[in-house]
Amino acid sequence: MLYNKVFFEGRTIEKERLELTDKGSLYFFGSDVTFRNCTLVLKVSGRNLIFDQGTRFIDCTFEVKQELKNHQDWVCASLKGCRFKGRLSGCDFGHWPSYSRRAGHGSIEDCDFTEARLDGCRFMGCDPRTLRFPKWPCFTILDPVGRSSELNSIPWPGRVGPIVIETLRKEPPITAALTEHAPSIAKRYDTTPEELRAVIEKFDCIVY
Repeated sequence: MLYNKVFFEGRTIEKERLELTDKGSLYFFGSDVTFRNCTLVLKVSGRNLIFDQGTRFIDCTFEVKQELKNHQDWVCASLKGCRFKGRLSGCDFGHWPSYSRRAGHGSIEDCDFTEARLDGCRFMGCDPRTLRFPKWPCFTILDPVGRSSELNSIPWPGRVGPIVIETLRKEPPITAALTEHAPSIAKRYDTTPEELRAVIEKFDCIVY
């Protein structure tokens, strides 16, 4: 398939609404472009969105109209004061220099995910206190690597313990937070959101 290539580079884009919805297009964001107070409507897969190191988004809103899956390129972008809406799964945000050269220029702060549904999304090398995470039925584990022993100290329902909780220690040490979606985890690992919540409530390192 031949893609139409759309480039954003070498400028500052302010107060615009950008519809990135053409599945036949590749959208390239350069390292020298800044988006400020823009709304970006996303209705393509992650492979259609390519961020260069340090692409800057300031006070922007991302409206995700089609679930965005396994999009790691967010760690190449600088995100400050942005708001996310819609469904994202397996996405990574923040500063993760060991992931790639481009990712060494990424960052995230003061962003709001309260109108998003996150499933298996990680926040790397950042201060999670500056972020607003989605509420239940999503839940966010803070410092999942550092708190992994504590989280493994009691039984979890279904297969959540051995598949999700026991593997937290294997996450990159730079992982500051991990957000999951309780109904999705419950369906995959033989439990219910209610059983999950009963355990989650025991830990002060989990916000929901």
